[in-house]
Amino acid sequence: METLAIALGAFVLYLVAYHTYGRWLAGKIFRLDPDRVPPSIELEDGTDYVPTSKGVVFGHHFTSIAGTGPIVGPALAVIWGWVPALLWVLLGSIFIGAVHDFGSLVVSMRNRGQTVGDIAGRVLAPRARILFLSILFLALTIVLAIFGLVIANVFKLYPTSIFPCMVQIPIAVAIGVWIHRRGMNLVIPSLLALGLMYLSVWFGDWGPLHAFNHALSEWSVLTWCVVLLIYSYIASVLPVWVLLQPRDYINSLQLLSALALVIVGLVVAALFGFGPEKQTLEIVAEPVRMGADAPPGAPMVFPFLFVTIACGAVSGFHCLVSSGTSSKQLKCETDARFVGYGSMLTEGFLAVLVILACVAGIGLGIPEVIDKQATGNILTGADAYHARYATWQSSGGLAATVGSFVDGSGNFIRALGLPARFAIALMGVFVASFAATTLDSACRLQRYVTQELAAATGIRPLTNKHAATIFAVVLAGLIAALPGGPGAKPGTGGLLLWPLFGATNQLLGGLAFLVILFWMRRRELPVWFIALPALFMLLLPASALLLQMFHGDAAWITGKTPNHLLGAFGFATLALEAWIAWEAFKAWPRARGVLECAVTAPENPSS
Repeated sequence: METLAIALGAFVLYLVAYHTYGRWLAGKIFRLDPDRVPPSIELEDGTDYVPTSKGVVFGHHFTSIAGTGPIVGPALAVIWGWVPALLWVLLGSIFIGAVHDFGSLVVSMRNRGQTVGDIAGRVLAPRARILFLSILFLALTIVLAIFGLVIANVFKLYPTSIFPCMVQIPIAVAIGVWIHRRGMNLVIPSLLALGLMYLSVWFGDWGPLHAFNHALSEWSVLTWCVVLLIYSYIASVLPVWVLLQPRDYINSLQLLSALALVIVGLVVAALFGFGPEKQTLEIVAEPVRMGADAPPGAPMVFPFLFVTIACGAVSGFHCLVSSGTSSKQLKCETDARFVGYGSMLTEGFLAVLVILACVAGIGLGIPEVIDKQATGNILTGADAYHARYATWQSSGGLAATVGSFVDGSGNFIRALGLPARFAIALMGVFVASFAATTLDSACRLQRYVTQELAAATGIRPLTNKHAATIFAVVLAGLIAALPGGPGAKPGTGGLLLWPLFGATNQLLGGLAFLVILFWMRRRELPVWFIALPALFMLLLPASALLLQMFHGDAAWITGKTPNHLLGAFGFATLALEAWIAWEAFKAWPRARGVLECAVTAPENPSS
């Protein structure tokens, strides 16, 4: 019953937060006005600026910000015990993450849909624009270079997810064209799309599709990276209503309904037991594993718990989605609370379910594949948890973390009497779909950042959307094509820079808070609830980077086997942060009550 109480308590807490703190922010602080003309209408171009209902934008926003972050991060963080992970997800998402996403969305809408990097040059300091955009460019390059590898590995782990993920594309295009041209109500297309998606999961590995899935699962990682980056280019330059919006929307329907199945399964397992033996659902992990009880190889809880969980509580990547795509689509300013604040709370609840799946769900039984002599046995209870979380090294990696979530949440779905094959396939599609929506959204965001950097530095050719997108895709492809380490295969090059992403991602959050903070100070609005998270999110990634660079045998600079590439990028990232912080320090005294210069409309927003 403890597991059920936590799930229900988290759900109620998020509802209360949305209707209290979220409402206060919307009405008293940001003062959202339904009569203010949003960028989607003022600059409507049919490609990027497209007035869209809040339900569709919510679907795009939620699936884009979530990715695999709220799955992989919490699934690894429970190695320190479930209590620290749960507390950070709950408190972080309500008071930091949702405020960050909501604030970035509102500030962007008030600045004609510009990204936070571009806005920084006016509200903070002119030099901050290029500094901020440089960090955004680095972070998005890492995302584009690594997510092809992530999706390829998910397909190799769960081949049954390949056909359902691929069939989403033609379904999305058909739905997008149908809604856009006919202006139909969303109900019928939504139900049709959801039904087709579940049919693709149920029948997606039957007959010849089984051979199809397994043939594609044998593709090399490099092949998948090339295919996915080509897809990302196409998705990035097409009008948002053709593919990005409908794909994210139908994905969100499937993902939210899958979450509903997990919740109902959790309730059934808690009340009636699991399987023929009516096995009791209980948390099998220790509440806290720190100090002498810490698993071998685990780094310090602070700051690495916060960097590890990331998207489940707060993520700098979200400011790019808020200010890069969602702000250009909302057709009413008051919809920003539902999309910005509500999406982050939904992601926080997903992270809570991931934690419960990993500390309670896997206790209902997992196939033991770690001890080769015991292959074929089914571990249950605390044995299952400790098999997956024996050491930091064995618990890390995509296969281990995703496997813990898929097995645990799959057990919840199986408690409803559904076949194990369907439960595993559904959760595999769940993970792969999140990763794919993040990839195509990141490519479009990188196009915006590249265009803004090109405009700021005078590189005119890259201000064209096709040239900027090709540049972003080719650069990510070249990095991905490299081997990710000694003995690694081509296509894994994203791993070379991936250790930077956790801290860099959180640093983006701190810098976005700075932009929101200065925007509010210039309007003499209360800033305390922004200032504290901003300070925390600037110090947290800096401390994580410093420890990774200088602490322990594996330190990038002072370790036994230094990693000069990571050390150089880490040093450059810290230097950029320090520079922006110095610019903010100088600008703070003279910013109060002094409005920044107005943003001018782009000559051709979609060019």
